[in-house]
Amino acid sequence: MLKSFKATKLQILFKLILPANIGNLINIIKINIGMAWVGVIVGEFLVSRNGIGYLIVYGSQVFKLDIVMMGVFVLAVCAWIMYEIVNIIEKLYKNYR
Repeated sequence: MLKSFKATKLQILFKLILPANIGNLINIIKINIGMAWVGVIVGEFLVSRNGIGYLIVYGSQVFKLDIVMMGVFVLAVCAWIMYEIVNIIEKLYKNYR
């Protein structure tokens, strides 16, 4: 219908496609938050000299389970906070609509 009214591709994108898919995009973001953190930590496992991933590897090398568990706990808390932020955004969007 938009094409019959001579809408441009940019107008079709912003007026039809994005508004129809905001819910899907929010769900995808919620799923990928954890995967993104895992990717960051694995990258730190391999090449970092500081950070949460480095602490986890260092703690496992010197047999300090408290350092390893604290790194995992901090990782979980960061992912949970980001997930809750996206949850709040989703609720605001649903109330706005």
